[in-house]
Amino acid sequence: MDFINMNPIFELYGSDYVLDPTVIAAHDNMVAINAALVVDLTGQIAAESIGPTMVSGTGGQLAFAIGAALSKGGRNITVLPSTAREGKVSRIVPQLELGAVVTVPRNLADIVVTEHGIAQLKGKTQRQRAEELINIAHPDFRAGLRNEARRLFWR
Repeated sequence: MDFINMNPIFELYGSDYVLDPTVIAAHDNMVAINAALVVDLTGQIAAESIGPTMVSGTGGQLAFAIGAALSKGGRNITVLPSTAREGKVSRIVPQLELGAVVTVPRNLADIVVTEHGIAQLKGKTQRQRAEELINIAHPDFRAGLRNEARRLFWR
């Protein structure tokens, strides 16, 4: 604290400034990297709840997603492991569970990363998004996700 106190190389601002999407967007090539609990095949990102069960607060994820989207050359990256509960549950799901809080809406979903790869969602159709996300899901869940994607999006 002594090093930071009155040191001109440090700047501290309140959350009303730091989480202002226009301030974030003013930085060219802004890259926002945030974690998620679950992503559905439309690209909706849930980082606060699993179904109606709250796991964390809102934080600044949406503000940074908006800011990065508005930033010249900006990118919004969402990271998550492909499974939960020791591999028993996929974190990429056909649809969010009833009651889930959508932290980042699908129209702001850009890049999603798991240990199985990178899904580029920005500018893609619904079917393309589903395919991208299925490709980075854990291999044990891909067939089931494909079946659900066909049922939901290939009517």
